[in-house]
Amino acid sequence: MPSTIVHVAFAGLIAAALLGEAFDRRSMLIVVLVTAFPDLDSFIALYTVAGHRTVLHNVWIPVAFAVALWIDLERREQSWLRQRLGAWGVRVAWVCIACYLFAHIGLDLVDGVVNMLWPVHDQFYRLTGSIELSDQRGVVQTFVDGDGFLLFEREGTTRELDITTGVDPGPADGGGEPERLFPVVGAGWELVVVLTGAAVTAARFRLPD
Repeated sequence: MPSTIVHVAFAGLIAAALLGEAFDRRSMLIVVLVTAFPDLDSFIALYTVAGHRTVLHNVWIPVAFAVALWIDLERREQSWLRQRLGAWGVRVAWVCIACYLFAHIGLDLVDGVVNMLWPVHDQFYRLTGSIELSDQRGVVQTFVDGDGFLLFEREGTTRELDITTGVDPGPADGGGEPERLFPVVGAGWELVVVLTGAAVTAARFRLPD
């Protein structure tokens, strides 16, 4: 499962590509905080069954903010956000929503599990599959079924699946104090994302305006 560091590094790549003239230290700080925010549900897991990868990892949060932003920009006579922060604020807001949805929830969905429809539907999902080009069968893919729907693997409900974290490690085998492990980089592809995200973000700061 990707660590917060990996999520933030991927968000840096998205921000560097999409922020345009709005890219600066303040906008990057906001993007980093928004991208890291979902992992705070690790602390919620200390007090409730519906915790990590659930409370702050569902798609309703970024969708609700996207709808609210669209209403503010398109349906109000005077946009509250545009009046206060101008085009900079509008661009940063949309990029933050994209990072929340793709750099965090999306990565967890393909390299872990996410209870993405909670609390409407309590079920952890994982998205797996592949796409190949065959000289005999053409394009062969296992992401989408014959009806055009993404194929998600069901992984259990909040009462059936216990996701441990460094904050909430669960009981230790054989009793005693459990080891608290806080992941940083757990696979080669994660190291590539972290290094690339850091390099691209640093380079973007050095580019002339």
